[in-house]
Amino acid sequence: MVLLRRVIGDTLRAQRLAQRRTLREVSTAARVSLGYLSEVERGQKEASSELLSSICDALGVQLSEMLRDVSDTIAIAESSMGVLEPVGDLEMVSEPRARVRAAHDVVAAA
Repeated sequence: MVLLRRVIGDTLRAQRLAQRRTLREVSTAARVSLGYLSEVERGQKEASSELLSSICDALGVQLSEMLRDVSDTIAIAESSMGVLEPVGDLEMVSEPRARVRAAHDVVAAA
């Protein structure tokens, strides 16, 4: 089974690392404790919509875009694994995710 909190955490961590920012920088900007942000990124805490919005704002990412990335990752896990299983590493699905995003962009542009 795919854990939503795990995929959200992986997605937030990937965004933060892509920006080469530290947990401390993002936690300060989001006004959330460093420990709590770390737990969210590791999929150990279910973040409220308000907290997710604050973290996304701190990362300069639209909440809808982050949720779209999460949705794409879950869709790939469902289709490529046949059954729902934990998605531990976004790297293992980065190429299929790119294909899903490209297909999504084509549909959105139509």
